[in-house]
Amino acid sequence: MASAPSPKQGEASSEPRMLKKKTKEMQVLAEKDRNEPCSPDFKTRDLHRCIEEITDFLYNYEIPKAEYVSLLNDYVESEFFLIDGDSLFFTCATDTTLQPGQNLHFFYLVERFLQDLTSKGAKFIIVFFKDAEYLYFQNPALISLRKALIMHLKNNTEIVVLTSGQESDVIRVYGYHIHSAYRHQIFFQKQKAAVKHYYKTLIENLKECSAKICLSLGGCSNLSVLTAKVHEKFSQFKKDMEDLRYIICIITCSLVLEIHTQKYMNTTLTLQETEDLMRMYCLSVVFLHHLPLEQRARIRYIDVCWKKEALRFIQQHKLCEFLVLGHLTTQSSWEMDFSTLPDLSDTLLWKNIVFYYEVENGAGFDFDLGTILSKDYELLWRHITALSKSHNIGSSFPLKIGSCCFLEKKSSPSQKGIASKMAVLKPGLIPMENSIVNEFAKDILTDLSFLKSDDPVVTALIKQKDFDEIHHWHSEKLLSDDYDRTRADEASKDLWALRRKQQRQNFMQFYGQSLEGNLSKTIVAQVDFPKKASADPKKSKTFQKTKAEIIIEENKKRRKSKEEKKEEHQWATLSVSIQTKIKENMMSGIKYLEDFLQKCQSASVKCSAELAAMNVCFSIWTENCRTEGMDKDLNIAVELMRRIHSLIVNYDHLNLLKEIEFQQIGQCLFSLGFDNLATSLKYIKVSEDQKRELKRKSSKCAVGIGSSRFQLQWMSHFLIRDERKDPDPRVQHFIPDTWQRELLDIVDNNESAVIVAPTSSGKTYASYYCMEKILRDGSEGVVVYVAPTKALVNQVCATIYNRFNKVLPDGLAICGIFTRDYRYDALHSQILVTVPQCLEILLLSPRRQEWTKKIRYVIFDEVHCLGGEIGAEVWEHLLVMIRCPFLALSATISNPKHLEEWLQSVKNYWKNTEIVLAKHSCSSTPVTKGAKEKKSIRVQKISYKVKLVVYGERYNDLEKYVCSFNHGDFTIHHYHPCAALTVDHLERYGFPLDLSLSPRETVILYDTMVKARRGWPKANELDPEVFFKDQIVITKTDARHYETKVKEELKMWIEDGNKNEAKAVLALLKPQIASSPETEMRTCFPHFVEKLNQMNKLPALFFLFDTKGVENLADEVCTFLENKQSLKRSGQHTEGQCNSKKGSRVDEQSSRSANIKRVEKKAKKIEKAIQRLPPGNPKFTDKDDKDEKRSVLEAEFDDITKHLEKHYEIPPDCTYANWQTIDNKFLEKVFHRARFLRKKQLLEKLALRGIGYHHASVERKGRQAVEMLFRKGFIQVVTATGTLALGINMPCKSVVFVQNSVYLDALNYRQMSGRAGRCGQDLLGNVYFFDIPLPKIQKLIKSNVPELRGQFPLSISLILRLMLLASKADDKKDAEAKVLSILKHSLLSFKQPRVLKMLKLYFLFSLQFLVKEGYVDREGNTTGFSGLATHLHYHEPSNIVLAEFIMKGLFHKLCEPSIIDGSKVFSIDVMETMVLVLAHLFGRRFLPAVYSGNKFYQSKVFLKDLPEDFTEALHEYNCKIEENFRHFLQIASSLADMEQEYKLPLSKFDFSGKKQPDSPLASHLMSCDEGRTAVSPFVCLSGNTEIDLFHAETVNSVILHTIGIKVANIPVFCSKKYDRRGRIMPLNAYVLDFYKHGSLVAMEQDNGMHEGDAYYLLKDFSLALKAISVSLRELCDNEDDNVVLAFEQLSEEYWSKLEMV
Repeated sequence: MASAPSPKQGEASSEPRMLKKKTKEMQVLAEKDRNEPCSPDFKTRDLHRCIEEITDFLYNYEIPKAEYVSLLNDYVESEFFLIDGDSLFFTCATDTTLQPGQNLHFFYLVERFLQDLTSKGAKFIIVFFKDAEYLYFQNPALISLRKALIMHLKNNTEIVVLTSGQESDVIRVYGYHIHSAYRHQIFFQKQKAAVKHYYKTLIENLKECSAKICLSLGGCSNLSVLTAKVHEKFSQFKKDMEDLRYIICIITCSLVLEIHTQKYMNTTLTLQETEDLMRMYCLSVVFLHHLPLEQRARIRYIDVCWKKEALRFIQQHKLCEFLVLGHLTTQSSWEMDFSTLPDLSDTLLWKNIVFYYEVENGAGFDFDLGTILSKDYELLWRHITALSKSHNIGSSFPLKIGSCCFLEKKSSPSQKGIASKMAVLKPGLIPMENSIVNEFAKDILTDLSFLKSDDPVVTALIKQKDFDEIHHWHSEKLLSDDYDRTRADEASKDLWALRRKQQRQNFMQFYGQSLEGNLSKTIVAQVDFPKKASADPKKSKTFQKTKAEIIIEENKKRRKSKEEKKEEHQWATLSVSIQTKIKENMMSGIKYLEDFLQKCQSASVKCSAELAAMNVCFSIWTENCRTEGMDKDLNIAVELMRRIHSLIVNYDHLNLLKEIEFQQIGQCLFSLGFDNLATSLKYIKVSEDQKRELKRKSSKCAVGIGSSRFQLQWMSHFLIRDERKDPDPRVQHFIPDTWQRELLDIVDNNESAVIVAPTSSGKTYASYYCMEKILRDGSEGVVVYVAPTKALVNQVCATIYNRFNKVLPDGLAICGIFTRDYRYDALHSQILVTVPQCLEILLLSPRRQEWTKKIRYVIFDEVHCLGGEIGAEVWEHLLVMIRCPFLALSATISNPKHLEEWLQSVKNYWKNTEIVLAKHSCSSTPVTKGAKEKKSIRVQKISYKVKLVVYGERYNDLEKYVCSFNHGDFTIHHYHPCAALTVDHLERYGFPLDLSLSPRETVILYDTMVKARRGWPKANELDPEVFFKDQIVITKTDARHYETKVKEELKMWIEDGNKNEAKAVLALLKPQIASSPETEMRTCFPHFVEKLNQMNKLPALFFLFDTKGVENLADEVCTFLENKQSLKRSGQHTEGQCNSKKGSRVDEQSSRSANIKRVEKKAKKIEKAIQRLPPGNPKFTDKDDKDEKRSVLEAEFDDITKHLEKHYEIPPDCTYANWQTIDNKFLEKVFHRARFLRKKQLLEKLALRGIGYHHASVERKGRQAVEMLFRKGFIQVVTATGTLALGINMPCKSVVFVQNSVYLDALNYRQMSGRAGRCGQDLLGNVYFFDIPLPKIQKLIKSNVPELRGQFPLSISLILRLMLLASKADDKKDAEAKVLSILKHSLLSFKQPRVLKMLKLYFLFSLQFLVKEGYVDREGNTTGFSGLATHLHYHEPSNIVLAEFIMKGLFHKLCEPSIIDGSKVFSIDVMETMVLVLAHLFGRRFLPAVYSGNKFYQSKVFLKDLPEDFTEALHEYNCKIEENFRHFLQIASSLADMEQEYKLPLSKFDFSGKKQPDSPLASHLMSCDEGRTAVSPFVCLSGNTEIDLFHAETVNSVILHTIGIKVANIPVFCSKKYDRRGRIMPLNAYVLDFYKHGSLVAMEQDNGMHEGDAYYLLKDFSLALKAISVSLRELCDNEDDNVVLAFEQLSEEYWSKLEMV
């Protein structure tokens, strides 16, 4: 629960900020009953001043600053989430549907809130702070309710509830952010005394106030006196009843009566009046004990309130109740059932009883109480009398003796009014004759009531059509779709179009080569030939090679032999140079060797090369040991062991290692001190004496640690992976692992699969194999690749162009693209790469159904987007609509089995449907004689099986590091993954599934366990030297097995009771890091990049979640390198100390810059002077003065040019660009394509320094330029947002998290960190946390990825699109099958039949609205403005609202043209008003309620309200929507699980299982049957009825919770938005402002938007405008219609303004 945002840091304040005397919540509570008496004026001047000082003090230090974001994912991911109990209390107590005193309703709201979190996988604890209790004494009803809530949560639920006292509350702050941010730590360290003083002052004042209230209400100076009286009452009470309500009622009432007998009390009620009120209260408690919730939910809502005197009595009663509840917790000797705590009192019931005895009793009403109720009531009153021996109280009957009235505004319950309102709540449905409706909802149609055909509601539908025809609007015409409106660059005979297409294809191939090199393969389509039957099956088995095949085999052997000889010659030539390179620089020399080995095919040559490298490394090692002594470079020993591993693993089984080679290997092992390994080699036989002698001789060269520990600790990521050696002919360029071959088999069998594997594990190879298979099968089939972002679409398309080449018929391309911005060859290609929304457009378009039948495979990349909050339903629609097999790829799905089961159920549906469709096709298409058969095409056998493939092993290890900044330099600390865990986490959940350790980290964990627990029984067994005894080659699999054993042992410690030792292990693993100032760390960020460069950890991706920050950091690094170059040129030298003084350097730099500018200016003058002089004549040898002058100027110009070139030349140590990776031609080609970008110069400037930035607002060509240069290795530093997290192929050596943010969650962390470790280049990836608090790091590492849960799948726009498909498609049966698949197979309703029924009702009532408004007729055919609404389906409900505006003629009224040169032209005022209306509907962005922007220069910033007539139309639309969906909710209530509805959601206490007692009075008081069935019975206790379903703001609170519907699923258009404090948040007027001034700079300067963000938002608005314009033109048959012309003019003007920027 976030607090309101604070003012900006550093903002001046002329006077102290005033804290509101009441929070909004307290105001709402006060407004619940305006007749409550005012509490004493306890806000003293000291307290007021104290609050002001605290507020000003904290605001100045920016403590309460908060970000607003949905925390649902955070709840799911976190181990624990802290909920402030008082925030939870106020959230529920201020619910608008809750009436004061309705305890059970309040507890229902609390439990419903918590159950909603729990059902989504939330893990949390609730904390109530003791000191907050003093705030409630001014309203005793709240303090009693709060106490009951704490007791209920503690005793009746499994939720962890903590309460803390004053000592631990001295400094209260919000969340780990404030605890871990450096500035907040420093703040509390410096200001602890001041904060403590303020806190104590506040508490003392609150205590004083509570004492005054106690004196006023209880006649005691403090609570301790009343508490003593409560203790006395408990000691006198004899517990002979079980109902906690009775016990609390008896003791509380006797205490209140005793207070009223005190003579010094200034009571407002007489003792007799008090007794009367008390008797009626006791009767209400008896009702609570006996009456079931079903009966209580029918309580009358009476329009009366308590008098002031009665309210004071109630306050006294609640204060005593609070003390009684507090004393109950100390009664350890009592065995109490706390299940009735949520239902201690019911004020509305009490009011009804009082109202009856005051008004109705004796006035024609005389109802008997009933025997059972009378008996219990008398029992209560006897106990109260027994506890009140010191004074006499009256008898139990009659209940009311005195004539005093306790209620005001007497009036009878308006049952007739309610009934009349309720009468209109249950109308019949408009009958429809439609096959989809009948098929999908057939099981519920019989339970619904329908109107007759002559009903006025039905006959009124025809009038809507008549109105449409007046304005020339077609109702039957099939409109174009989004595909037609998307900017196209299709095949054309136009030479320029062909040239653009060729340029695009060339660039895609160029772009693709940057992804994976030149892998182009020509695909030849296969042809199926009929197989001849063999006469003799035995003969068919015999196989004899032909002469040609024998010759081919011999030629292959000859070529192979020739290649081996060639490679032997090549090695002979290179061996000396490679060995020399290794000696000069081991790292680069080894890389050179590995490059040779990778290209070489001959095993014998590779073996020779490895042996030579081993011998060179051995000589370097011995030399290093001789010269360095104890300071040995173990990296040399690592390379030596790598060669030994490679020789033994790769060549021993080929018999390429003879005795002499083993002797050499043994000598190396002896030298390293691994005599145990050496003696285990074959051919090595050494006696004990010889072994001792060899050990003595090699002691100087020994590494000093055991062989197993050395391999795990020093060779960690170099350990050999278990990889298959046998190639798979289906895949070139690499040898697939077993799990990858399973994927290829799945594609070969035309099966579907859900594939979950880590980033960079190779799961996408199956995708490209699938594409190749479809290409080989002919030219008819289509494979669709669905990517979540446009950037990934372009990358995949480029890969396809680079991989495949195929000769295709004219008009057909290999690859096509379709996004909202552009398309080419989309429907004329064999491979379509698109985004989900665009594929949905094609699948739901009636005009594209023939194309969809060509789809053979669909590949869904990053399918975990199915679990997102926005756009997830589109992924779901695609998965259930496709009939062909699919591949669903992801790296982060935590419940893949559930996903696979759901998809298998969908495939089973299609299997059955295909059979039905095939029968229908055969029966409906008879074969005619003489008809020619169609040319047979290659038909694939479709499988309906869905397989699950899960692979969890990363090829590269990942190691984490934390950065700190001290004394002007950065320190990098290794962060062990287990340091993020706690004993409690391990005990509850075990090790996170994806928490893996590198071999080095496993050894560290083992050593720490040995250190933490002396006498550990398994210490020797798990010692690496024992576990891997004499194992020469420890593989990665062996290390993983060892890791598993060590983890299991640590978990066993906890299970066996050694928690303290386990805690010690985890504590020792945590790095000891001093806090670092954020400002200093951010300022010195370029120095951190420089440090990574020095550590050889580049290339790196630097992630943060601020678009502007991404650009600023890139610019800062560039400036750092420029300054470094300037200092170097001036002869100064700095070695990266960040805290050096910069003043003098800045002055020197500015002076040098001024000199350079003067030189440049001089060069321009000379160039102009040369141009003015005539050129010299070569025919004449004599030169005149002009020629001489020209020569002098040219010479001077050449000198200046050389000087400037030298000045601008970038030294190698002043750039991160790697010029060895690309040539100038490649760079020029990249820059040439980006020549028209707005920030082209900045892009080039950064790129030449090896820097780039990447975010969604960067233009596409700019992003692609950065991606290509980074992949090539030229750019090595890229700052980026999450745009690189979703599948973009930009592997790097290191990933750095620069900024902490609420958006940095478990999912983003795994996606981003997965980029570290380049496949084929890095065996180890590095993840650095820069300026990320340690608690956040811990959370990221141990958090689980959110599970995929279904989102609400339907909307009015989707249903309209489905009806459009079904009614307009040529193949009706196929279209209906798709529609039914979407409706029947939502992930939300999977295995949830009740949810499916609810969705059926939602579908029916959405159709009812569409029919009533004229979008669909009774047969299900789309009419009217359905085309316009479907075109704008992205913008629901704005699309429906816009259509309503047009149908009401509002735009016709607005669009009055002027005639200019015979044409209609609309004025600027008309255009601006249209933009104003549309800006309220599309692209809405809200500003804070208090927008503290600077002075506005060009923009108005705040959007004006809608014109009055549009506002009225909007209100009318909302009323119709609310009415329609209220009917839906009423009928949907029949689907609720009423057994659960009568239980509290979390504690599951049942309030329905009681038999109604025979009580005429109870029946009279609870006689409201109408209007209560569709709302929760708990909510009815506050007098709520189905009328509250009219209002969108109350739907969530009153609806039956088991229905599973929320107000977000109701398409109400909320024109205004309010913040947490109830203030209106104005709309940003950027759409209208841009139309007026056309400046993107103003968008950033005035409207507070990044230029790139603004551009794309304006582009989206322009696309919506274009869709409206095109749709209206197609709908209207009047070419001169004013509305159509106005929208066309506006669309053209807006696009022209946008194109100019």
